[in-house]
Amino acid sequence: MTGGPVTGQRSTRQRAAIAGLLTASAEFLSAQQLHDLLTERGDAIGLTTVYRNLQALVDTGQVDAIWDGSGETRYRYCSDTHHHHLVCRDCGTTVEIQADPVERWAEQIATAHGFHDISHTVEIFGVCTACAALPRTTTDTE
Repeated sequence: MTGGPVTGQRSTRQRAAIAGLLTASAEFLSAQQLHDLLTERGDAIGLTTVYRNLQALVDTGQVDAIWDGSGETRYRYCSDTHHHHLVCRDCGTTVEIQADPVERWAEQIATAHGFHDISHTVEIFGVCTACAALPRTTTDTE
């Protein structure tokens, strides 16, 4: 994993630790979850430092960030090609998807309104097959 310029050895070590956790995970993780994992294994790192390094990884395109609908941003190391996500809202399982119809629609809408150099993100949230097969409790439906 390569990144942008990093100042100081401490920041490099911390960014590498965060990137390592994201690379090892198949699901999107919040900054708080990453901070908890790092401190549990003995890394001395502040939550603000986690956020700062996550933003740097997002800015360099190494990490995808999605807003999960609960007010929290979650992060995941993803492929470097343009893609979208299908996310299970129960377990967090995430599938990278290609969506050519979305690409064509976004371009058509932008062109119709005179926009250029567009970008977009699409996250589709649902329940995966494995979670849908689990028995639901009465509190799940309330």
